Parts: sequence; structure tokens; C-alpha cells
Amino acid sequence: MNTAAKLSGFGLGLVAVFGAAYGVGQVVDPVAPAAEIRHDTTAEHGSAGHDESGSGNAAQIPGGLLVSDRGYTFLPVAAPSGEFAFRITGPDGRTVTAFDEAHDKRMHLIVTRRDLSGFRHVHPDMTPDGTWRVASPFADPGSWRAFADFVPTGGQPLTLGVDVALPGAFIPRPVPAPARTVSVDGYTVTFHGDLQPGKTAKLNLTINRDGAPVTDLEPYLGAYGHLVALRAGDLAYLHVHPDGEPGDGRTQPGPQVTFYAEVPSAGTYRLYLDFQHAGTVRTAEFTVVAGAVPATPATPTSPTPTATAAHGEPGHGHN
Repeated sequence: MNTAAKLSGFGLGLVAVFGAAYGVGQVVDPVAPAAEIRHDTTAEHGSAGHDESGSGNAAQIPGGLLVSDRGYTFLPVAAPSGEFAFRITGPDGRTVTAFDEAHDKRMHLIVTRRDLSGFRHVHPDMTPDGTWRVASPFADPGSWRAFADFVPTGGQPLTLGVDVALPGAFIPRPVPAPARTVSVDGYTVTFHGDLQPGKTAKLNLTINRDGAPVTDLEPYLGAYGHLVALRAGDLAYLHVHPDGEPGDGRTQPGPQVTFYAEVPSAGTYRLYLDFQHAGTVRTAEFTVVAGAVPATPATPTSPTPTATAAHGEPGHGHN
């Protein structure tokens, strides 16, 4: 892959509309109903993170944090306890049953709690009626965001999102401080490069184990690594894949995985690198700041009351 993957997924809705309870909690639609968020088909949209390029123009409304875009809607449905189920409906209002395979799967479901903890990337199975089902990827109480990343047959790649609320007390965790090196399960992953608002950035991630370079990474979903980035605050969604692919005659299986990415604005981003080694997929998580982030406002003379709650710390995983 030689082109830069673009950011896809800036949501504009701020009003939460609570839906019915499902097996894993309550679904929350943070934008207007589907009928109210159709877009002018003459305008270009971002591509939902499948290596498609957009203009990066802030005037556009790319996909990702919208529950409905270009006529397609992400519709959670009732499911047994411990399961999450949903359908994708098309421009004709009918359930979509034809999807193209992208990165070895027809559907990628990515979830994170809104405090950017508990990241998971899973792959549901579709029943003949078009219902996608998976063991609940949500852990612990809180407000979660689910992203359905897919390519409808005959259509363009899309990422749609919906909020899922799990009842219970919780305290949102602060986003971890920026760091260039993180450790996970005995592996050390180092981040090289800088996100540049409005510009393509080359990002290198180097993987070591017990101090030695890992040179035998295994293909996972057709690549040596997958990178998802979410912008703190609105969970703007970016899904990119590395430069090159296994078996192309030039891409090495480690220790370095290279990505090209572009973000449209300054801000704090949480990056999640999935890689597979010794038969296991692991996730290295980074906090990266792009551009100059506005300073925190001075403390007001009259303190503003704040609400507090409590929760446990969810983990991350794959299937």
C-alpha cells in the first residue's frame, strides 16, 4: 500500500437518544435519526479507513462516527445476554447480506469505551438473514462506542458507529500520557514519527521481545500489523494498514512495521497496534499528540460542580 490512509469518522452529534436495552446494555444513538442524516451525494466523503484517499477538507463529513451514512445504517438488534448482534441496512431500507471481503474479513467490529480504555477488534459471523452476531466484546460498565467497518458489495468502504451503554457505576479513566515506548506481554514496541495535521506522516513501529528484534511476525488479516487511531474527545476514527504486505517480495516480517497516515487536526490520539507473533495477537497502545493542543483554560473563580462515578478497568482482545 503506497497511498496514505485518511481519517474517517468525525461525528457531529452531541445529543444522546437512548434506545431499547439489549443483551449487553443500552444502545445510544448520539446523532440524529437515520432519516435526518442523509448527505448530498455530490459531496465526497472520507473512506472509512480502507486505504482510500479523501481530500482531508474539514468541510466534509467523513464516515465513522455517524450511525447512518450514504444510505447505510448500523442497527443493533436484540440479542441473548452475553452476545452483541446487529444488522446493516441499505439505501432501500432492507438488511444488507452481500459484503466484500476486506483484510480477510467481511466485517470488522471495533469497540472502545469512551474514555479510550477497553479496546477490542473482533469479527462477527453473519447469519443468512443478515444479522451479525458475536460474543459481547464489551467489558465493565460505561459508555462504549462500537464501529462497524465493512464494504457493501457494489459500494464503497464504510465505517459506521453507535454508542452502547452498560449500566453500573464507573469513573472515566484519564487518557495515558504520551509515550514513545510501551510494553505488552514481554514485547516492547517503539513508535517513531509524528502525526502532522493535514499532512501525510510516515509512522514506524519497531517490535522487540526480550531485547531482541522480532523478525518473524506472522500475517494477521493479511498484514503484519493493523493500526487504529481514535481522537480523544469525539472518538474520530482512523484505520490504516502498513506499507506493503506479506509475500510482496519487499516487505519484511519485522521488526519494523511502517504506516502512512493523515489526521486533519491537532489533538490527542490514542493508537492501537495489533500484531501477531507465536500464534497470538497482541495490542500495543500509544498516546500521540498531533500539532499544538490548546492550553487548559485557567481555573474559574467559581468552581463548577462535576459529576463522578466509578468503574473497573476493561481489557482488550481479539477474535
